[in-house]
Amino acid sequence: MKLLAVRRLLRIQRVVIRYQLDEMLLELPLPFWLRALSCLLPWRWLPRKPLELSRGARLRLALEDLGPIFIKFGQLLSTRRDLLPPDIADELARLQDQVPPFPEDQAIALIERQLGAPVSELFARFDSQPLASASVAQVHAAQLKSGEQVVVKVVRPGLKPIIRQDLAWLFLIARIAEKASADARRLRPVEVVSDYEKTIYDELDLLREAANASQLRRNFEGSPLLYVPQVYWDLCRHQVLVMERIYGIPVTDLATLADQRTDMKLLAERGVEIFFTQVFRDSFFHADMHPGNIFVSTRTPWSPQYIAIDCGIIGSLTDEDQDYLARNLIAFFKRDYRKVAQLHIDSGWVPADTKVNEFEAAIRTVCEPIFEKPLKDISFGQLLLRLFQTARRFNMEVQPQLVLLQKTLLNIEGLGRQLYPDLDLWNTAQPFLERWMRERISPLHLLRNLQQQAEQVPHLSQIARDTLERLQQPVQVRTSAPRDHWTLRLLGAALIGAGAMQGLAPLLATWPAWLMVGGGLYLVLRR
Repeated sequence: MKLLAVRRLLRIQRVVIRYQLDEMLLELPLPFWLRALSCLLPWRWLPRKPLELSRGARLRLALEDLGPIFIKFGQLLSTRRDLLPPDIADELARLQDQVPPFPEDQAIALIERQLGAPVSELFARFDSQPLASASVAQVHAAQLKSGEQVVVKVVRPGLKPIIRQDLAWLFLIARIAEKASADARRLRPVEVVSDYEKTIYDELDLLREAANASQLRRNFEGSPLLYVPQVYWDLCRHQVLVMERIYGIPVTDLATLADQRTDMKLLAERGVEIFFTQVFRDSFFHADMHPGNIFVSTRTPWSPQYIAIDCGIIGSLTDEDQDYLARNLIAFFKRDYRKVAQLHIDSGWVPADTKVNEFEAAIRTVCEPIFEKPLKDISFGQLLLRLFQTARRFNMEVQPQLVLLQKTLLNIEGLGRQLYPDLDLWNTAQPFLERWMRERISPLHLLRNLQQQAEQVPHLSQIARDTLERLQQPVQVRTSAPRDHWTLRLLGAALIGAGAMQGLAPLLATWPAWLMVGGGLYLVLRR
């Protein structure tokens, strides 16, 4: 394993040298000492011919050579046209679905091995030339014996060893960074890499992707916002996925969208609405929404509908994260910096001993200059970056469960501004968040919570009964009885406190809360 890791490192170095990426780095405004260190690199002592490629092409080809993890990094960068020069953004956009395919005979052999039958028996027609090829898999068009037009997705062979080596280097770099820098420890790089490891391996399992697609399709069944293709489960395996073929316009094909008179403003706003619906209504969001995975239906251009494919990466949030995130965003919209600071402390994102007034002042210093701009000119990505830089002074730690969410939000913002440059992300999101918060405290939602709590009563009451019976067992040692009585009273007080805390937020009276209070009173008052 160590030998393979060294070989991988040498390969990365060769790719950097081959495409002269070090020259691109030196074009940046680097400190003098870093430029001086670059002179120590051995390959810079030798004469090199300039490559007859643009810098964007060099970067794209280097990422393609380095494999899926680096390709996905390029995909993320390609969505941020507001941060990249156009020549680099155009080249990186080709990573979405124009990665060189692997040989067709390998694809057919894998399909037949996974499904246990020749392709000619499985499909009425199978196109050996792939429709699209991405970092992890490629897609072939086919037709079922029953007549339905489908696509067959096949995982690239031999990916796991490469991914394993890249992750080993990422873990090594993360551990070194944590030991060497306090700032890096707050970023929790090892935990972030660990989460990414799970994500990338999940993406290699097409049965998981099929299940995600089925769930997302069910969440938006009949919705004018989003359509998700049907999965044909009988033909799905871990490395093969068969689903309905969709016909739409790539979301980045602005000319074709304009030709069919698509309402671009509504299209951009619906992208934001889809994101917030997935995050807050369903807590189940497509976390790989780069342009290669998003199409626009041709049916109703005046009321455009998105089509989403490739559900290999899905994110979700806990109820607590949903609540804190929504309250934070609403507080930002209202410029209530005191509340933003307090919410960060309450959620544990910054240490509990942080001084609220100092944190509030720091957040105000970052946000006010941004909010003085027209809302359409505010970049959420820029705001996140500046806020994090500020919060580092207060020992804020990266929340790994929010990493996918942040990445997806940046994708949506970049895509929305590409479709409609005047997209007002804030005004589009604020009504949705405020409506969601109102629904959270509506009587219907509270009654639903009460029903869920009531379903737990038999189980909780049995636990409480068993606990109380054990506590009432005769004391064996007389001299320890007073201490035991005080222990029971302290336990009772703790139960009362815990029950009261649960009962007050946000549902004022739940069965578990009253059960805990009642049990606590019994322990305190009994002789």
